[in-house]
Amino acid sequence: MSPVKLTLRCPSRVGQVTADPQPDFSFDDLRVELYSLEEKLKTSTTPFTKTCSRDFPLIKTTKRSSKPFVMGVYEDELQNIFNDGEVVCDQGSNAKRFNCDGCFLSDSEDSDNESTLETRAHLMEDVDLVESSLAQLTDDHLLNTKEEIRNQLGRLETNLTTLNEKSSAAASQIEKYYEARREADRRLDTQYQREIAEGLDKYLTTVQRHHEQISQREERKIRSDAAFEEAKRKEKAMLEEKKRLEKAKAEAEAKAKAEEAMKAAIEAESRAMKEVAEREAAENLKKVDAVQAQETIVGAPTTKPVNSVGQPKGTALDGTNVSRSPGTMVRASRNALTLEQERLQKLKEVEEGNQALRLSSNKDFSTHERHIARLIRQIVGTKENVSTKTSQLLKIFMDPLCPQTISIAAFAKKVVSQCESSENAVFACSHVIVLVTSQVPSAMVLLLAEFHRACIYTVPKHVGYSEAAFESKESYYKTLGFREDVDGKMESVKDYLKRLEAYMKLYGALVQTEVPGARNIHGLEEGWAWLARFLNAVPPNIYTATALYAFLQVAGFALFRKYKSQFRKLLNIISDNFLSALRGKENPGLKQIIVQIESYLEDRKFLQEPEGRTLRGSLLSSGMVPESEYTKDSYSRSGNSYFY
Repeated sequence: MSPVKLTLRCPSRVGQVTADPQPDFSFDDLRVELYSLEEKLKTSTTPFTKTCSRDFPLIKTTKRSSKPFVMGVYEDELQNIFNDGEVVCDQGSNAKRFNCDGCFLSDSEDSDNESTLETRAHLMEDVDLVESSLAQLTDDHLLNTKEEIRNQLGRLETNLTTLNEKSSAAASQIEKYYEARREADRRLDTQYQREIAEGLDKYLTTVQRHHEQISQREERKIRSDAAFEEAKRKEKAMLEEKKRLEKAKAEAEAKAKAEEAMKAAIEAESRAMKEVAEREAAENLKKVDAVQAQETIVGAPTTKPVNSVGQPKGTALDGTNVSRSPGTMVRASRNALTLEQERLQKLKEVEEGNQALRLSSNKDFSTHERHIARLIRQIVGTKENVSTKTSQLLKIFMDPLCPQTISIAAFAKKVVSQCESSENAVFACSHVIVLVTSQVPSAMVLLLAEFHRACIYTVPKHVGYSEAAFESKESYYKTLGFREDVDGKMESVKDYLKRLEAYMKLYGALVQTEVPGARNIHGLEEGWAWLARFLNAVPPNIYTATALYAFLQVAGFALFRKYKSQFRKLLNIISDNFLSALRGKENPGLKQIIVQIESYLEDRKFLQEPEGRTLRGSLLSSGMVPESEYTKDSYSRSGNSYFY
């Protein structure tokens, strides 16, 4: 890119010298003009002092630079030059800055013509003094102008800074003023709200006091009306209760008469059956090769040794005769069979009477029976629980809406059936039984009858198999107590033995339970008699061995504490006779029960109190409550009113 030619327009007036703004001068015209300028400068009233120019020497010399005054500007820089309004000309080491109002550009190739440069060189030689003065003036003017502009800019900046500071101070003062006003407004609002709240509180207090007074008047009125209505209701209830009692009395009398008539018929039938049974027993006894003898009764401990070897065959350890019927092969003590028959007969009479009551009455007693079953399931081994359940059961027994015979029969049946599903609470359940039967003695008879019906070894008795007496094996198993499932299939021996063990544990827990202040109708004396009859009457086998071991587990500890050495003698009989007979059978199925009984005897487990025998103070207590803490007062609040 080639440089372009610039034609500069300088100020038209320097000092008092006015330059012709015409740009097109000829050489002669320029020279005339310069002479004219010199004359004007000489005649000017304002003295002109020539100062040393930075660009031109003061001493005139003929030696001139051969280089013309050339300014080179590229085309892409022209726009910036004209926008800024300044052109910088470089000649040697000094730079000149001009304010150009306008410029003429030419990119002609003739701008580089040598003749033109030579002409300009001669011109610059002729006008050196004027040009130097003019350039000096122009430079000084520019410097003064720039200095003035800089001064003005400095003053403007100072004024602007001052103004900004004043504005900031004013804004800060205004903000402080606004903040003070807002704080004052907040204080006024808080005070106003407090006054409003106090006024509202006073008003609400007044209104509340007024409403309370009204409420008190209304309550007094309501209580007065309620007292009047209650008096009327009580009077009406008394009349209705009186009528109901009269009606109940009449029904009870009619029922008593019906029961007496039914009882008389049942007694007549029972006597007839008893006579038949006695005749059959007399005939069977004639066929038995046994000598009846009466020895000292073992039921009360004596100083004489107890041993079955020296007793006549057919005599029980409890002093009663043993009944062995060849027809049915029933092995049991005569007294035990008599008691069993009496208890089962009593249960049968009660069940028949209850059935008659259900038929003659439109009431549904199943609710009471379910309530009794639920209470029995909830029995656990704590003193508080036993006391609570006893009170609730006795309350049901005395409920006039349900006959007592129905409640007692349900209690006996549910207690026996419950032991099949849970063996952990046998001692707690036995405590409830003793406390209930001590106040309702008839319940014990029905309970023992349910025991005999569910398990023949609670009598104790055993029935041997005979093809003449039983139609099939299934019939024989049913006699022993085996059950059938829904498909008619007989249960396994393992399941039967499990139920047998549960029955015997509950029976053993019952006979050994002693509660201060409550009499156990079927206590340790009956337990001793059961063990003596068992060892003398029943034969050793898997069923009788399981029953004996379950009984000793729960009742052996209490029997030893009471009978001491006499109980040890019975244990010797078990070891010498019963276990020996079991070992002689050489049946692999008996091995486990033999080992268990041997372990019980050899380890003297009868010296250890069974787990759960002593009731706990509460479910959260890790300790036990000794039996000495049971007193009659513990149950007097809930039980005294239920004595017969």
